[in-house]
Amino acid sequence: MEELQEKSLQRETVTVEVEQNLTPFSELDEDVKLALICASEKKATHLIAIDLREVASFTEFFLIATANNQRQAQAISDEINEQLKKQLNSRSVRIEGYSTGEWILLDYGDFIVHVFEKNAREFYDLERLWLDAKRVEIPKELT
Repeated sequence: MEELQEKSLQRETVTVEVEQNLTPFSELDEDVKLALICASEKKATHLIAIDLREVASFTEFFLIATANNQRQAQAISDEINEQLKKQLNSRSVRIEGYSTGEWILLDYGDFIVHVFEKNAREFYDLERLWLDAKRVEIPKELT
């Protein structure tokens, strides 16, 4: 008789450490800096910026922020939009997801701002998708 082997659906977890080269905050364009500052002022959490210049051609930076709820997500995106328009005369090319507030995308061409509610950020996990890109060193006072 044949012996049956028991198979497991569990997979081994492997930790991969990626050496990170950081892009200094001082090297960012004024509009990218201002967007990060605005998000911080509206109490966005887990702020990160990803430097995509070496790995993508559609934009230079992703800015990712977490909001506690829909209203805060909308307030963060409103502040970024308003201050970039007022201070630097910079307008977004496209805004998506504003009405639901779960994932708001502000496309400024050279950079894209993603404002997520906590659960949506964990689900989509953009940071993992762009692991090969450099991160931006964000000053402590903004995080």
